[in-house]
Amino acid sequence: MKILVCISHVPDTTSKINFVNDDTAFDTNGVQFVINPNDEFGLTRAIWFKEKQGANVTVVNVGGPDTEPTIRKALAIGADEAIRVNAAPTDGFQVAKELAEVVKNGGYDLVICGKESLDYNGGMVPGMLASLLNYNFVNSCIGVEVEGNEATLVREIDGGKETLKSALPLVVGGQKGIVEEKDLRIPNMRGIMSARTKALNVMEATGNDTKTKVVKFERPAPKSAVKLVSPDNLDELVNLLHNEAKVI
Repeated sequence: MKILVCISHVPDTTSKINFVNDDTAFDTNGVQFVINPNDEFGLTRAIWFKEKQGANVTVVNVGGPDTEPTIRKALAIGADEAIRVNAAPTDGFQVAKELAEVVKNGGYDLVICGKESLDYNGGMVPGMLASLLNYNFVNSCIGVEVEGNEATLVREIDGGKETLKSALPLVVGGQKGIVEEKDLRIPNMRGIMSARTKALNVMEATGNDTKTKVVKFERPAPKSAVKLVSPDNLDELVNLLHNEAKVI
């Protein structure tokens, strides 16, 4: 089985976010980048298939040379090879089109994406990719098993879970639950050293037109100061909650 894991290069959630160029561009100075968490859950599941069923695992990222340390980490975790599509990921549809070309040329049986990236939270790419490929698609996936040419999948739905069966090839939008946090792999020294010798192939982008563009970023409004109310003054508390906070 050939598995392709799509990974995004995103800021660590502890990073301080700033914008430059009149709030039209993200300021990368001093920001630590990591594998998108939803993608890392999917990658860990793919490595499980490699260890248990002999699957071949390839990771792919659409990005510039600055994303290669993140790709190398995925190789150190256990992926067999990597592909970087040399393009700035500015639009979800553009990314999906580039990934579709990789899938078409690679003959992959299972494509695992995170259901969304934690930078822009668009949640568009997995579904668009499946549509472009005319593959079956299961989103919000929290469980996947493959036997022969058939996958059994579990996904979250409102109020519960749903179990599905699908023939391969298949696109999965994974999240926490496809593996648990305790199952995530920390690259060891052997993995880090072997990652240096694994193939990282750079493909030129097909030049797909973007459908959207960023006009401006805006930070959330700062939190207002806390107002303290005496426990003996319930009338004032009710008045503030009703007329100022407007929560009752």
